[in-house]
Amino acid sequence: MKIIVSLAPTAANASTGSFTIFNARLPRDVSSHTAWKIDSDLKSHPSGSFISPLEMPAANPKAKLREVPHQPGVYLMKDRLGSIIYVGKARDLRKRLSSYFMASRKTRSDLKTRALIDSIHDFEFHIVRNEQESLLLEGKLIKDYRPRYNISFRDDKRFLLVKIRMEDAWPRFSTTRMKKDDGSRYFGPFPHSGALRETISWLNRSFGLRVCRPAIPNESTYRHCNADIIRNCSAPCIGRIDRDAYLAKIDDACRVLEGKGKRELFDTLRTDMAKAAENLDFEKAANLRDILQNLEKTLSPTRQFARGRGVPTTVKPLEDLADLGEKLGLPAPPRVMECFDISNVSSNHIVASMVRFTEGAPDNQNYRRYRIRTVEGQDDFASMAEVIRRRYSRILMENAAANPDAEFSQENPVEAQRRLAREGRAKIVLPDLVIVDGGKGQLGMAVRELRTLGLHDLPVIGLAKQREEVFVPGESDPILIPHDQGALKLLQRIRDEAHRFANGYNALLYRRRMKESLLDDAPGMSPRRKSLLLEKFGSVERVKKATAKEIGALPGISEKFATALLEWFEENSTPRGRNST
Repeated sequence: MKIIVSLAPTAANASTGSFTIFNARLPRDVSSHTAWKIDSDLKSHPSGSFISPLEMPAANPKAKLREVPHQPGVYLMKDRLGSIIYVGKARDLRKRLSSYFMASRKTRSDLKTRALIDSIHDFEFHIVRNEQESLLLEGKLIKDYRPRYNISFRDDKRFLLVKIRMEDAWPRFSTTRMKKDDGSRYFGPFPHSGALRETISWLNRSFGLRVCRPAIPNESTYRHCNADIIRNCSAPCIGRIDRDAYLAKIDDACRVLEGKGKRELFDTLRTDMAKAAENLDFEKAANLRDILQNLEKTLSPTRQFARGRGVPTTVKPLEDLADLGEKLGLPAPPRVMECFDISNVSSNHIVASMVRFTEGAPDNQNYRRYRIRTVEGQDDFASMAEVIRRRYSRILMENAAANPDAEFSQENPVEAQRRLAREGRAKIVLPDLVIVDGGKGQLGMAVRELRTLGLHDLPVIGLAKQREEVFVPGESDPILIPHDQGALKLLQRIRDEAHRFANGYNALLYRRRMKESLLDDAPGMSPRRKSLLLEKFGSVERVKKATAKEIGALPGISEKFATALLEWFEENSTPRGRNST
């Protein structure tokens, strides 16, 4: 038997002196997926060396199935290296896991499912109280482990929370995905977003709570609202209810969201539904049925699964930082990192984002977003150069303005900035590592701009998304970090966060653009004039039909401007498909 070997020590066998054989011409009866090793003492063998299978902990998933209960929960599939490759939830763990190890022909006909089944070497499971908890835990574990066979929940989107600011004059319910330390009351998270929104709508109608957006509603708000007319609101805006009585309604609604008195509420709804059905009022009965189902989904008891509360996680920021510093050859772990991403869904709004991670965790207060100013069209390279130039020239200028007595002439600029940070005199701390989302092109532009600013020694890398390759200046070949290593997972987390932040800004600008009206294109139009015209006439069409005298009667608008505006309307008819409201 001829063996062609490529010897490379691994962490697992470095202490024993054995090596893994990566390329070998093996006998036909030996699986090509079997790992082999060659002993350092080279015991005698007819072929000239001693070869044995690589020792790995044996796993028997089918035998382990007997330990799985018939309860709801979450399961984690592992491959031969112990890496998590799939996370799933189940109403009945025993039945769901059995379907993997006793798969039908129909199940194995799907290529992806068959590849997953063939890769499973072991599994673990976690029991929860109900299906809602299993959905919450599944989403959390997928975000932590990022298994290769999972598609859903891989983004950064979180489950909905209900928020209410009790300090407001007239509090109102709203939904959010991020809990902040802002003094508001939060309820949730809730796994069923549709049921939650219907529940909030029912609470607002039942308790007469306001749904209008103004912080302090008044008579002007009331004129544009129909909620009081159809008896869905207690109308605090016109003083129909005082604040104490309104807050009492808010407290009652909050008790419902907390699940207090849930059994009595459900019994009342079931009784009303039965009476409506007896009276042949099937529309009302169906409406009550939907309300009851939404309440049951929303108010099912769930726990918030946070890290360190009995659920394993591979997210270890400090260890990942140390691993990243070692992989990149940095003198120390990059305590502060900044990552840049360009979002150019269309040429109308080309934006960029910069997110900062401190000690391996997001530092949301230091996120920044940019609108690209000097680049025409979709040019990621030039856009990356602009945002790098703007970010670090600003850091240098602000730190220089805050330290006019500092001398940088005889000192390396990067070291000078580090010294100011150590002395507590830096207004903005220079990062230990700069990450750009992209390959050699984006990295080259970032390096060029940093050198122009004198920041030659600032570490910078590029992360290409297709194969997760890490590009380093001056090196033609990328660094390939294994996907199960904490260093790459940390880079993926900061890259995905930058991507989310950039796309969110682009979506925000798009929504603003959709709200713009034809008035924005009129010559001499200011935001105040536009607001006055829409408040007075209600729509652009009514402005067109008004006379110059009527328009000129508004404060800050002259008849001369009104005449020019009406003439402009005549010359520029509304383009087809344009929003004219």
